[in-house]
Amino acid sequence: MSLLVQKYGGSSVANIDRIRNVARRVKKFKDAGHDLIVVLSAMSGTTDTLINLARSLSKTPLEREFDALVATGEQVSISLLSIALHEMGIKAKSYNGNQAKILTDHVHTKARIINIDPSTIQQDLDDGYVVVVAGFQGVTDDGAVTTLGRGGSDTTAVALAATFGAEECQIYTDVDGVYTTDPRIEPKAKRLTKLSFEEMLELASLGSKVLQIRSVELAAKYNVPIRVLSSLQEEGEGTLITTEEEIGMESAIISGIAINKNEAQITVLGVPDRPGIAFDLLGEISSANIEVDMIVQNISQDETTDFTFTVGAVDYDKAMTITEATAKRIGARKVLGNEEIVKISLVGLGMRSHAGVASKMFRALADEKINIHMISTSEIKISVVIDTKYTELATRTLHDVFGLDQLEH
Repeated sequence: MSLLVQKYGGSSVANIDRIRNVARRVKKFKDAGHDLIVVLSAMSGTTDTLINLARSLSKTPLEREFDALVATGEQVSISLLSIALHEMGIKAKSYNGNQAKILTDHVHTKARIINIDPSTIQQDLDDGYVVVVAGFQGVTDDGAVTTLGRGGSDTTAVALAATFGAEECQIYTDVDGVYTTDPRIEPKAKRLTKLSFEEMLELASLGSKVLQIRSVELAAKYNVPIRVLSSLQEEGEGTLITTEEEIGMESAIISGIAINKNEAQITVLGVPDRPGIAFDLLGEISSANIEVDMIVQNISQDETTDFTFTVGAVDYDKAMTITEATAKRIGARKVLGNEEIVKISLVGLGMRSHAGVASKMFRALADEKINIHMISTSEIKISVVIDTKYTELATRTLHDVFGLDQLEH
């Protein structure tokens, strides 16, 4: 039989009963003849507890020690699952990031995987073991523990699947797949049976929390099929994320609506309109490792312009401080901030061959008296920034207008 990589998130291993449930599921696949690498997150709430412990001692804990601390959460869950599997008669061996030889760069809290040495794990697979690997972590060439950022266990799983040529990387969560939008906002949301890597990449980058964006990038690069499944249901096909060719030629115009409430907007008024001004405003933001998303610069009037951009909500205060200092230095008139925004995005391969999606979206929002602050487009997505208070109304309206509850996709 084939090799499968299975990843279980924090809610799937939240307590002993759920760990036993994961062990039973793993045993079922092992008994069916599959080789298995199982990647685990920390038990639900553990990472937050560890983070709070660190920040009770320091607002800005040393990143090297911070990584060493939070990486311990996954070591608890992998050991417990291995113990549970042994009790069921299944040979299992746990590996932390160092033992799994997951080599990363030196960027603590946001490390990237450089290489995985497969030799030790492959030997255990050949000897009939289920290999249980701690997600979210790796090690530098000088032996320091690193972490891959929130959701990094997804990236660990996909990287292992690519390294070992797994038939599929199965991501088990508390939902049974990827939906057309957040079912908590729109009860008529439908589970999608298939999505392309490109569509999932857009959805992940635009706020969908089902998969970490880096894991999707890695899967697309190495052509690793990902299947999103529920660890709380025994049956179900979930959502397969694969190549565009596997989706078929006649893709749905819109596959999903992503909602991102974790953004904030900064506007600089009266900016001198001269070459290089965008770099002046955003250069220091970039140097502070703050990611800028949407950018709008107005047409110049009286040799000045207005400049608006969005950043992650977690970086808002820091970005405002930097922008206010920059605005003063370049002679801009005023800086305004707005944390009460949400980004709503339509995503779908079918946009490439269907005109009028944007106008249909804008008309639907206008009919509901919803004002649009910013617009961004790409080949397969349209994003708008609106006031947070309109999140549910906009999502339900667009879901209905584009008939997403009728998707056969």
